[in-house]
Amino acid sequence: MRLASTGTIIHGVAVGEVLGVSTLAGARLIAGERGLDRIVQRLNVMEVPDVLAWVKPNELLLTTGYPLRNTPQSLGRLVADLDERGLAALAIKLGRYLDELPEEMVEQADRLGFPLIQLPDDVGFDDILNQVLTDILNRQAAVLARAEEAHRALVQVVLAGGGLREVTAEVAGLLGVAVAVLDGTGQVLAAAGPAEHLTALRGDAEDRRTSVPVVAGGHHHGRIVACGPVGSIGDSDIGILERAATVAALVVTRQEAVNAVESKYRADFLRDVLTGRAGGSERVASRAKAFGWDLQRPVTVLVAELDPEGDERIAQDRLVACWTAAMRRHDPRGAVAGFSHEVVTVVDASVDAGRLAKDAAAAFAECLPATFSTGASRTAVGAEALPEAYGQALKAARVGRQLHGHGAVAHFDQLGVYRLLSLVNDTAELHAFVRETLGPLASDDDAENADLRRTLQVLLETNLNVAETARRLHFHYNTLRYRIGKLERMLGGFTEDAHLRLNLTLALHVLRMRGI
Repeated sequence: MRLASTGTIIHGVAVGEVLGVSTLAGARLIAGERGLDRIVQRLNVMEVPDVLAWVKPNELLLTTGYPLRNTPQSLGRLVADLDERGLAALAIKLGRYLDELPEEMVEQADRLGFPLIQLPDDVGFDDILNQVLTDILNRQAAVLARAEEAHRALVQVVLAGGGLREVTAEVAGLLGVAVAVLDGTGQVLAAAGPAEHLTALRGDAEDRRTSVPVVAGGHHHGRIVACGPVGSIGDSDIGILERAATVAALVVTRQEAVNAVESKYRADFLRDVLTGRAGGSERVASRAKAFGWDLQRPVTVLVAELDPEGDERIAQDRLVACWTAAMRRHDPRGAVAGFSHEVVTVVDASVDAGRLAKDAAAAFAECLPATFSTGASRTAVGAEALPEAYGQALKAARVGRQLHGHGAVAHFDQLGVYRLLSLVNDTAELHAFVRETLGPLASDDDAENADLRRTLQVLLETNLNVAETARRLHFHYNTLRYRIGKLERMLGGFTEDAHLRLNLTLALHVLRMRGI
């Protein structure tokens, strides 16, 4: 029990322990045995009638009964009032002002688990105050000294270059229990301690766990958890866990800073490789090896691009983490780097790109409601081929999203006619072709034109099968014949001209790729 709001003393001793001090050797517990584990953090003396206005939680209240001598009828209510204010116990000297306590008061104390203690006649209040307060302060000093010693040891671990693994090992050694640091998703970052407690920590033994949040810079980085036998983690141990959480936050923020710098260098280098500015093959291979990458083998370039919704900054950070974790499982020598709103991966050509993307998407979906689309390039051999492969993967991701919606996975070679259209660099020429071919149907400004374009698209998909088109569009046969006539007046006789139908089909495909 730690109530910092009660004052500077945040540790205390149980009522049962107070009864064991030498000055209270002759004391007798009258009632409230269930409350012997109540914590005493301070002492007070009641010798005025309005003492309730001055009492505080976790106090042991001493009295001779003098203020109560003329109002014995209020004694029954006194216990409830003191319990309501969070007092630890009431100790009273009987015989001088009060011969005995009313039965109602004793019953009330037993019912509330509020200890009533009869003090020996030959012991002065000053002796009780001195001894009990000395015990409380000694307990406080011992706890603080232990926490300070633990803090020094943990700081020394960090100064020596230790990480979360060394921090958990140090805390586990100090407390004799299993200790783990978990990230925000509950994944174990580091753990140490006795094997049986580690097993319980990873299981469902909630009653054996104690956790403290790891917070730094206003950001919640996870928590540090201790697990041991039931009741083995005491108040002072929680103080050590809090110190450990502070040190863990320091380690996490330090590692984040290091990772941010390393990630920037990796991303800058990979961007240079993918844009052809990284130098010759030997230089690229040498620098890539320093990052643990192998770019000399046949590889596939994957681009995972965030779909346009959600908090992009948070989603981008998580996207990089998920792809990095997935890459470690599928190809430890592959390259991963995060750009502005995409993650680029260079993976061995033998790796199943679809399965890799699926694993990354599964991890990403567990943390965020956002989605991403993935594009895969053709196989590339050598650093010189990577810029072209990157362009292919980027186009595949964007075309795949347009064709299949958010979360699509598309390979450049599987785009069909869209692959050919995506290779046309002059988009202005493509848009001009659409306007010339579709005329007023190229615009969405008129709802009727958009509806007619839909009719044209289904007609072309069914190879001008009027009955099937009418069924798909839920039109009457004569209504569709009227629409076909209107379309031919706008576009020309496409029902008789195969070349015109091809042009119309291509123009509709370009419209589907709008924005790419």
